[in-house]
Amino acid sequence: MISHFAIHNRHLGLAVAAGFILALGACNNLPGGGVTGTIVETTPETASAANIQSLSAVIESNPRDPSGYNVRGSAYAQAGLYKEALRDFQTAIDINPSFSAAYSNRALVYRRQGKTAKALDDYNRAIQANANYHPAYVGRGNIYRLEGRSELALADYNAAINIDSTDAQAYHNRGLVYQAVGQHQQAIVDFTRAIGISPLTAAPYNGRGASYLATGDAKTALDDFNEAVKRDRNDAQAWVNQGLALEQLGDQKNAFAAFARAANLDPRLKDARSGMKRTG
Repeated sequence: MISHFAIHNRHLGLAVAAGFILALGACNNLPGGGVTGTIVETTPETASAANIQSLSAVIESNPRDPSGYNVRGSAYAQAGLYKEALRDFQTAIDINPSFSAAYSNRALVYRRQGKTAKALDDYNRAIQANANYHPAYVGRGNIYRLEGRSELALADYNAAINIDSTDAQAYHNRGLVYQAVGQHQQAIVDFTRAIGISPLTAAPYNGRGASYLATGDAKTALDDFNEAVKRDRNDAQAWVNQGLALEQLGDQKNAFAAFARAANLDPRLKDARSGMKRTG
């Protein structure tokens, strides 16, 4: 899953605008089949050859500015060119050994490669370089959360929120932790905060709806899943969640349609296929 590539820049101009990525969380299964989603806000130009070329031109004009390498590394990572991304992040760190964003971004690439120990080490380095660099707390918290180390994850998300109370990702992912341990009311509070900060993204609605569904409020859950599919028509899990809510409300026909839509988007999704069998 994608997390947050940080862009720290002073001189990079318009090339940076295409490089900003915000992503929230990863998928978390809930009892009863409810599953939260992932937020990704980016632009098609982020990883384009033209954008990378323009970033390379900026680097050539100022080869001792670590920000240029950090931004181009983020673009490479979005394109799946991890070797090139790691090279750029390393160059940024070589120029500025206290560059927290480069450590944090390199950690994300390591995490995508399954190199969790290296990712944790880089998040730790980012925090050591700058104790107020909140994206590193979120990134490290994501690793702890996915490993089931809930207390450590909560501590990191709390730290991120204390530093920046407008970080929708931190609220969303803290909500996932509360959700995983059955504290659904607190999860709902955090998902609501994430929605208030990032209202155009689907994942907080999916997350909040899953907690409403887990607490037996299928009608309110359905409202949230409807909002989620409005924001991302291609989110197969959101359609599954909508189907689950409709099924609980006794609307078998529309539940089947939602499950079928999910199965069409992702034929591997077992919850979609089993939902179709139950409601067909």
